[in-house]
Parts: sequence; structure tokens; C-alpha cells
Amino acid sequence: MTTRIDRDGPLVAALRRGDPTAAEDLVAAYGDRACRLATRITGNAQDAEEAVQDAFLSVIRKIDAFRGDSAFGSWLYRIVANAAYQHCRRRGGRVADVSLDKLLPMFDEHGRHVAPVADWSMTVDDPARQMELRMVLSSAIAELPADYRVELLRDVDGLSHQEIAETLGLSVVNVRKRVHRARLFLRKRLGAHLSTVLRPRPAASTPDGLKCARGSS
Repeated sequence: MTTRIDRDGPLVAALRRGDPTAAEDLVAAYGDRACRLATRITGNAQDAEEAVQDAFLSVIRKIDAFRGDSAFGSWLYRIVANAAYQHCRRRGGRVADVSLDKLLPMFDEHGRHVAPVADWSMTVDDPARQMELRMVLSSAIAELPADYRVELLRDVDGLSHQEIAETLGLSVVNVRKRVHRARLFLRKRLGAHLSTVLRPRPAASTPDGLKCARGSS
């Protein structure tokens, strides 16, 4: 197997030699993106920080296991992702216990939505509701199983399906499936919220049909 040319060759060599500054160089080169990746998976900064620390220690200890058949960054991100998933499992399944299938839209045998999909685009564009919708979206994202938070890597971080697949060690088909299902879940959550807050309220009336203002004499 041929070894790929890797821009991180000097860093890898320094780590293998055990250079005193190699760990600092590793953090400087990959710390920020590793933290973003771990935060996307775990859903909170504390777990993400612990996962990244564990991952970087693992990278340093296992650097001789890196053979160069993939980019060093891809190898490192897979270790970070695995550490983040382990933290999610240790947390006792607060997120993993959510049944995604129960919250996804229903489809018929032809793959079409059983119920019509509402168009909330006009409401979403309303500045008065944007802060409220962000809060609902954040809450929905927190309920996503960790495996489905790849949607954030796609829609928030802008990674391609191929980049996500290489980062997490998944197939592109698997990544596409997870992103699609996560988007459907979030859309349904937003739709449920909007259908509630925008539902017309019946006007109060007196027995003779006259509308009365509350508190009028």
C-alpha cells in the first residue's frame, strides 16, 4: 500500500519522536475543529472538552499505529468522534433513548408523505418569531440521537457528505441517510410548534353573541 503525501508529516514525525512541543503543536493545529466536532456529537461543551482531551491523549499514545494510508486529520477526527460517542454512552443515554422513528413523518409504500407537509416559510421569515424558533430548534437538536447530529456537520459547519464520511468513518450513503432523517425530525418538531402557536383561538362571546372585552363593565 502506498503512503499518501500528508501536509502533517512534520507534526506526525515530531509526535513519533516525542518532541516536547509536539503535543502543543497538535492542539494548535487541530484543537478548535476537534472541539467543534465533539460538541456537535455530545451536545455540550463539557463533554466535548473531555472527549477531545481523551482523543488527543489517544492520538499521542497510538501515533505509531498511524500508517499514512489516510490523511492524518481524518485519522485524528475519527478518534475524536469515537471518544465523543463514548461520552454519550457513558452519560446513560439521555439522548440515545429518544425514539427517532416515532417522531419522523409517516410514509406510504411509495415513499410519499402520508400527511401533507405544511409550508411555514412565511412564518419563519417573520423577525418576531426568529428568536423563538431558534430556541425550539436548539431544543430539538438536543433531542437528536448522537449518531444523527451529522446534520450539524452538514448544515451548520458546511462539510460535504464525503468529508463527513471520512471524518466519522462512515459510508457516504449512511451519512446521507442520517442527514436526511435528522432534517425530517427537526422539520417535524418545528412544524408541531408552529401549528400550535399559530392555531386560531376562538373568540369569547356572551350568550347573546356580543363580543366582550375582558374587564369591561
